[in-house]
Amino acid sequence: MEEKQLIKLGIVPLLVATTFLLSACASQRDIMIDQGYPVAYADGYDDGCHSGNKAGGSLFDQFKKDVAKFDADKQYAQGWSDGFKQCESEQEAIQRQVRLSLEQHKLDEQKKHNAWEEKKAMEREALKGVDTSGLKSLSQS
Repeated sequence: MEEKQLIKLGIVPLLVATTFLLSACASQRDIMIDQGYPVAYADGYDDGCHSGNKAGGSLFDQFKKDVAKFDADKQYAQGWSDGFKQCESEQEAIQRQVRLSLEQHKLDEQKKHNAWEEKKAMEREALKGVDTSGLKSLSQS
C-alpha cells in the first residue's frame, strides 16, 4: 500500500496515537508514584500495561511480569492486573478503530468504482445506435 493511501486511511494518525499511548504508558509509573500510588503497585501496573498492550495486539510491547513478585506482593499483583486490563482494553479499541478505518476505506473505494461503472454504462447506453465512425478520425489527428 502506498504512503498516500495510508494517510488517506487514517493509519498514520492512528499509529501516531498508538505511539503516543505507548509512550504515555511507559511514563505512567512515574506519574502514579507522583500521585501517591505505592511503588510496588506502580511497578506492577507498568509491567501489566506492557503485557496488556501485547495481548491487545500491539507490535511494540512484550509480555512483562515478575512472577516471584506477583506471587509475593499483593500491591504488585493488583497493579499488574489493573494495568493489564486497562491497557489491553485501550489497545483493542485502537485495533478496532484501525479495522473500521480500513473497512470504511474499502467501502468508499467501492462506491467510487460503482459510480464510475454506472457512468460508463450510461455513456454506452446514450451512444447506442449513434454512428461514431466519424469521431475516430479526430483521435488520429
